[in-house]
Parts: sequence; C-alpha cells; structure tokens
Amino acid sequence: MIEQKFLVEASEVSRIDLFLKRKIKNLSRAQIQKVIKEGKVRVNGQPVRASHKLKPGDLVEFYYEEHFQETGLKPEKIALEVIYEDDQIIIINKPSGLVVHPGAGVRSGTLVNGLLACYPEISGVGSPARPGIVHRLDKETSGLMLVARTQAAYQSLRQQFEDRLVKKTYLALALGRFKEKRGIIDMPIGRHLHQRQKFSTKTRRARIAVTHYEVLEEFKDACYLALRPVTGRTHQLRVHLSAIGHPIVGDSRYGSAQVRRKSCPRLFLHAFKIVFSHPKTGEMLEFECPLPGELMAVLERERQENKKAYCP
Repeated sequence: MIEQKFLVEASEVSRIDLFLKRKIKNLSRAQIQKVIKEGKVRVNGQPVRASHKLKPGDLVEFYYEEHFQETGLKPEKIALEVIYEDDQIIIINKPSGLVVHPGAGVRSGTLVNGLLACYPEISGVGSPARPGIVHRLDKETSGLMLVARTQAAYQSLRQQFEDRLVKKTYLALALGRFKEKRGIIDMPIGRHLHQRQKFSTKTRRARIAVTHYEVLEEFKDACYLALRPVTGRTHQLRVHLSAIGHPIVGDSRYGSAQVRRKSCPRLFLHAFKIVFSHPKTGEMLEFECPLPGELMAVLERERQENKKAYCP
C-alpha cells in the first residue's frame, strides 16, 4: 500500500480528482477516481466522492495498491553510461538510437528496461509504464537524462520540471546562417494536422513553446548552436528550428532535402548540460556531457571546410 498526504493551498482549490491528478503524475484520472470510489481517499479524515470540492487548508490522504505498478516490463542487460548516481537520482548519458521507454510498437530494448536491470528499486517509482523517468529525449537525440530512484525524488523532480526550474542546454548543428547571434523562438506547437506522428507550429490545438538559441560557431552553410528550451514540448527544438528555416542537420523527420544531402550519420542534437536542485538536499547540481565522437567528427569536418573556404 502506498500512502501520500497533501495540504491544500488557496491556489489549488478544485475537485478532489483533478487536484490528485495534478499531484500524482503516474496515475490516470480514471485510476484516481477508482481509488476514490473504493474509499481510499480521505479529506480531513473522511472519505469523499470524486466531485468533492476542496477548500484551503484541507488535508488530503491518498492510499493506493501497488498493483497499479504492474506493467509486464522486464529488466534487460543494456549497456548504460552512468555519469552520476546516489540514493535519490541517476544521471545517464543516453546514446542516439536508444528509446527511453516502451510505447507504440516498442516493448523491449529501451532505457527503462536497462535501468530496471541495474536499479530494480525504481519499478515502483513514478509511472508504471516508465518507472523513474521524469523527462525524455527523442530516440535520435543523445545526452544527459535525469532519472528518479525514489518516489520522493520523482515528485520533487517532476515539480521542478513543471515549474520550469530545471535548466537544460542542447548542442545542435543547424542549416543556414542566422541574422542574430542570439534570439528567442516563441511559437506554439501541437500535433501536425495530417501526420499524427509529427508536431508543427501550424496546428489547431497548439501549446506555448519557447526556445532560446545562441550561435556558437558559423560555417559556410550551417551554424553550431546552443539551445535552451524554456518549455518541454515533444520535438520542440526540431520543430522550432525547422519552422524558422534552419532545420537540424541529420533530421530526417523535420529536415529538408538539403539537410539530408549534408552528410551526418544521425540527428545532430545532443543534451549537453542540465542544472537542477537535488530532491533531497536542495543543493544545485550541474552536469555536462561532451559531444559524442560521431558528432564531433561532423563538427570538425565543418571547421576544416570553413577554413578552406575562407583561407585560400
């Protein structure tokens, strides 16, 4: 049995089921309503209905069985590069090509399967389908992934992401040259109108999406960038750069034919840096992970070609 308690603040007044959905990220609203119906949710010591309206100062007690955690996920021996670990968190350098968690058409061979083999205690942490995962990277993207090792760490880190307190920096090589060396891309993103596996700035139901960019190096027909997303929408960096006419090199999904002609073994996007507050100590932590060799080789090639172009 898992027990959680919450004290309702004035800004959080709502129906009890909606309140708990915001607080407990790893359960669906339907699951929460089922627990309420079973009498395992109490407000000030009394069982309530899903429609119960909370008041400031109410004490909410929530109890649920661990059977919600059963998903059939199996531990697998997958080589993982661990940058840092303690009793609360794990920092992984995810390689390109590794899917973070099982989903449509993918049931094994994911980062989660590998984590379960090394850290079996995360099986009950967070979402049953993606234990320990507090954020994600695209399959093609490499770099730093933060993983929660306890439920308390999971909730703390998820809240930090929700409050936009986690700072992430990505490195990318994008097509073309930018007029401004620094800028902000503020373009809402939603599902593509016709291709449901893609996202777009041209959609009916868009959500706010903001990305800061900085040009680190300029080449003949490309720029090496630092990207700092304020929001965390799916494919945000790829969609934003494509929308302003500077798609990421190696991006077969959002790139143009010109991008595909530019030789690159994979998507040139790497999660380079992450800054966050440790969920237990409150200490600000900062981790960096350099470009992997295959991307460094592409960058060096661009530097050499640039040198030839401007130094005859």
